[in-house]
Parts: sequence; C-alpha cells; structure tokens
Amino acid sequence: MAKFENIGDAAGKGAVRSYELNSTLLANECIRCETRLELADYFTGCPLCLAEGYPSSVRQLYSDSAWRLPNSQRRGMARYASYLPYSVFPSLGEGGTPLLAAPLLADAFGAAAVFIKNEGQNPTGSHKDRMSALAVARALDVGATTVIAASSGNAGASIAAYAAHARLQCEIVTTSAMNPMWRRAIRMTGVRLVAAESPLDRWKYVEKRVAELGWFPVTNYLTPPVGSNHFGVDGLKTIAFEIFEGVHPSGIDAIIVPTSRADLLWGVFEGCRLLQQMGALDCMPRLYAVEPFPRIEAVLRGSDYRNSFDGRTRQVSIAGSTGVHAGRDAAKLILAGADVAMTTSALLFHGASYIAQMEHELREWMHDHDYTSVTQMRGAVSRDAVADPAAYERANYIGNITSYTSRFLGAQPIRLQRKR
Repeated sequence: MAKFENIGDAAGKGAVRSYELNSTLLANECIRCETRLELADYFTGCPLCLAEGYPSSVRQLYSDSAWRLPNSQRRGMARYASYLPYSVFPSLGEGGTPLLAAPLLADAFGAAAVFIKNEGQNPTGSHKDRMSALAVARALDVGATTVIAASSGNAGASIAAYAAHARLQCEIVTTSAMNPMWRRAIRMTGVRLVAAESPLDRWKYVEKRVAELGWFPVTNYLTPPVGSNHFGVDGLKTIAFEIFEGVHPSGIDAIIVPTSRADLLWGVFEGCRLLQQMGALDCMPRLYAVEPFPRIEAVLRGSDYRNSFDGRTRQVSIAGSTGVHAGRDAAKLILAGADVAMTTSALLFHGASYIAQMEHELREWMHDHDYTSVTQMRGAVSRDAVADPAAYERANYIGNITSYTSRFLGAQPIRLQRKR
C-alpha cells in the first residue's frame, strides 16, 4: 500500500472532531492505476497519476463485512451507513427520495417500464445533499474550521446549508453568471459568496485558499480536473442502492444520468458495481450520460481525457419547475425569464397528449396579450428588464409580505400601516 502525507490534517485547526471514519473502510484506491493508497484526503486525486501528468480520482475500499441489509431503524441515506465513509454524519434528511413509475412515458417510448428518481426531494433540492453530508463530516473529522467550494448553483446551495448546519465557516466561489435563485439560496445560509471572473478563476481562488489558509475543499480546483471530494462523492452511490431496492434487480436495463462534472455518473456506477460485486445484481445496467455537449463521447472515440472540450449547451438557465399545470402557468414562467417550463406532473396526471392543450392555451394567452413570439415574451417582467431593479425588488418584497397569510394568525393577510 502506498503511503502519503494526510493533507487533510492541514485543513484548518481548532474544530472539535466529532465524527470518525467507518470501521469497515480499509483504504483508498486510484480508479486509473488501481494503486491502493493509505486512507487520507486526496484533494488532487491519486498522487502517483498526478506526478505522471494524468490526474485521476480515488475511490474508497471497504471490507466484506460492510455489506449488510439496509438498516430499517434509520432513514434516508443513513440506512446504508455500513457502506459509507462515515456511519454518523451531519444530516438534514437526505436520501430516501421516491422512485416514481411513469407508465404513460413508458407507453410513449415503447418501454416495459420507466421510473423517475426524484432527487429534487432532497433537503436543498438536489442529489448534491448526499455528497455534502459526508464531505462536511470529513471536514469536521480532520479539524477543519472552513470549507470552500466552486459552484454555479446547486452544489453551492447544498454545501452552504450543510456547513451552516454543522456550524462550519463556508465560502462559495461562483461567477457573475450564477442564477439569482441560487445566489439567494446560498446567501440565506449566511456563508460568504465570492464572484470570480471565470470558471477557471474559481478553481485558482479555491486552490490558493486551500494552500495558504488550509481550508477544506469540497469541490475540485485542479486543471485538468478530478472529481469532487472523494469522501463526499461516495454518498452518491446510495442512489443506485435505492433504485435497486425499489425495483427488482433484473427490472432495470438502463439508467439515464444528467452529467456535467460526472460526480453523479460515477456515484451511480460505483453503486451498481458494488451491488454486482456483492452478488445482489446479476448484470450491470447500461449507463447513459446526458451531457450539455459531447465530451465523454469524444474520449470514447480516442481523445485524451485531459483535453479541454469546446461546446455550448442549450441549457442556459434553470427551468421553471413549480406549479406548471396549464398554458397560463407556462406563460408566467416565460415572462419571468425561464427558457424551459417543466410540465412533468401535468403530463403524468393527464397523459402525454395534454401537451397539445397546454400549447393551445399558451397561444391563446399570447394572442390576448399582444405577444407574437415566445422570444418576445421571455423575461419581459424579469428583474433585468426594469430600469430600477432595486425598486422592482422592493415592490416584490412588499407584495410578498402584504399577501402572506399564516395558519397561526388566521386567513387575513398582513397589512402594512403607513406612519403618520
């Protein structure tokens, strides 16, 4: 076993070590050269591969005794504690998300069955919570006082929430292009939010803080990159555990995974691999990575994975996903600036043909309000479309508090009284 300095010991001093590594955890292993490494924090991946110029992430290795039936006395991700780096960790209720059958979609695609794993039901609305819980546990274990991450959205919101829950200092590094929704969510936790000039500048900023101040990084800062914190990413394999606990192992032929930096893709793969290794899964399902633009495809064709791959994505904003049940609901979101209005719930309830009715309603609404195209509508009542954004925010704030009703105060909205 190769032995290297545990660089996590330098990740801040003074915090109480209230979490300990799982006794079933044996070592780390490079996913490229398969060298077994001493348990430590490998923020820049395998040191051997890094020295050769091929950055590579590491995985955790567990003893055979780690594999047990899910603990029925615990909830969510904690049910699989024996196969996680920490059997006890700061929790906000992550994991245990529903696996929803979608028979209408199955019929539309000619499939025997389609299931949707709704990771939006995690505490901060994404799968990142499974990672954040374990990464924060690791930070506390090594005595860190501050965690730092580079993020454009959901990872930052998740890490900020878990750091606040654990009373750790936290800094999230983003760019000016961050969606205002995520910006507000992160600031609500009280963490520091820093805007860098570009995504690569974010990584340089994180690297400097780690090197000079000993802060604990939850996300990558290396170029070419490796995965996010390897102790945290291990939590993502519980998605695969939950999928195959909810469906007979022979019932899943393929899993479609939205993929950007590929932490999620790796986590699902690692979970499936372990299930197969333990004899709980006869055949590995085919994994499909849905990328913003082709990168993995280029690597599979022979390109060097260390290259930078140019491309653009059609996903230029966060989709509107709440309360879209009719054409007028889609109109509201488009006016607010959404590029996509998600209608999954409505289609599951009414059937795929309902999309035609929604489109008809949207066209009627546009005609009644003198809009000739969706492009003309988009963002017409957004913050960026007004001359005085501050006044816009004040008006919305006042509108929210004056229309608020509380089940404790009765059904009457709060009324603001002007001082005389």
